Amino acid sequence: MHDYPGIVRSRLPDVGTTIFTVISREAAECGALNLAQGFPDFTAEPALFDAVTQHMHAGRNQYSPMTGQPALRQAIADKMSAVYAARYDADAEITVTAGATQAVYTAITALAGPGDEVIIFEPAFDSYLPGIRLAGATPVFVRLQAPHFRPDWEAVERAITPRTRLIITNTPHNPTGSTWTLDDQRQLAALCERHDILVISDEVYEHIVFDGAAHASACRLPELARRTLVVSSFGKTFHVTGWKVGFVCAPAALSVEFRRVHQFNVFAVNTPCQLGLADYMQHAARYLQLGAFYQKKRDAFRAALQGSAFELLACSGTYFQLARHEAIAREGDQAFVRRLMREAGVASIPVSAFYHDAHDPGLVRFCFAKSDALLEQACERLRRF
Repeated sequence: MHDYPGIVRSRLPDVGTTIFTVISREAAECGALNLAQGFPDFTAEPALFDAVTQHMHAGRNQYSPMTGQPALRQAIADKMSAVYAARYDADAEITVTAGATQAVYTAITALAGPGDEVIIFEPAFDSYLPGIRLAGATPVFVRLQAPHFRPDWEAVERAITPRTRLIITNTPHNPTGSTWTLDDQRQLAALCERHDILVISDEVYEHIVFDGAAHASACRLPELARRTLVVSSFGKTFHVTGWKVGFVCAPAALSVEFRRVHQFNVFAVNTPCQLGLADYMQHAARYLQLGAFYQKKRDAFRAALQGSAFELLACSGTYFQLARHEAIAREGDQAFVRRLMREAGVASIPVSAFYHDAHDPGLVRFCFAKSDALLEQACERLRRF
C-alpha cells in the first residue's frame, strides 16, 4: 500500500460512497427488507429478453454507432411524437446513452464550466451536484418545500444571475414523488426565455404518473423544448435498471454539443440491448400501462400502512413514497433509518441525503417497486414498529 501525499488532489474530497450503496449493504448485513434502493425486485417480460437474445445470436455484438442504433433512435422519435406531440429528428436530435446518470453528467459537462452557475432543486437526486462540481461550475440551490415539493417560481427567479447557464429539473421527482404541471413548465419556459438559460430535464419516471394525470414533459412546450435536453431511461420503464440504457432528446445544436462529450466518455452503448429495446417498443402498451401498474402498488402500500405511526405524504408519480416519522421518534433521519433497519427489519433512505447541507425534513423514502409479497411483509413490520 502506498501513499501519495501532495500528488492526489481529490476533485470531490467531501464525497463518499452513495447513501444507496451504504444502506443496501447495511440492509443485507442485518437481513432487512430493502425498500431503500430504487430498483424493482421483479423482472421484465420474457419477450424483451428474447428480442435481445435473438440479436446476440444473430451476431450483432460489436460497437454501435456513437449516437445509438438507428432502429432505437427511430423508436424513441416515434414515441416522443405519439405521446407528447414532440418532433425530434432521429438522426440529429436523439442520442442513446449509458443510462440517465451518464446523460445528465455529459449534458452538464458539455454545457457548463467555470464561471457558470447551475440551478438545482433540492431535495435532488445525488448525481447532479457532483456533475456540476466536476464541470467547474457553481451550484445554486432552490429548496422545494414540504409537503407538496412544488417549485416556488419567485424563488427561482431570485436565484438567477447573469452567470446562470443551466437549470436542472426532475419530474416526476425523486425522492419526493411529486410531479410538475404544464403551468410549471410554462413558468420555467418564461424564465428561461427572459434570461437565456438552458435546461436539463430529468424525466426518467415519465411513464409513472398517477390518478389520470398526464406527464408534463418539457418537450410538450415548443418554446421550452428548443432550449432543453430531455433525459429518460429504459431501466425505469421496462424494469431493467441494470442494463443502463437511456437517451437524450434535444435540438440539433444542443445535441451536437452533447455528442462532443458523449463520444469520449462512453462512445457507444450495448448493441444487442439497444436492438432488443427497439423491437420491444413497437408495442406502446408496454410502457403506456406502466402508470396503472405502479398505481396499484402505491395504493396497496399506502392502504397497508393505514393505522401505522407513519404519516404518508402525497405521491403523484415515481415509485417512491415519503413518510414522516416524528410520531415515532424525533431523532435525525439518518439515525432513524438505521434503527428502523435493526428493530423493524425494513430499509429506507433518509431524505437528508438529497440535500447538499444534510438538511433534515424528518422524512424517509420508501421504494414500492417491489413484489406484492415483499411489500406486504414490509408493511406488516412497519405497522408493528
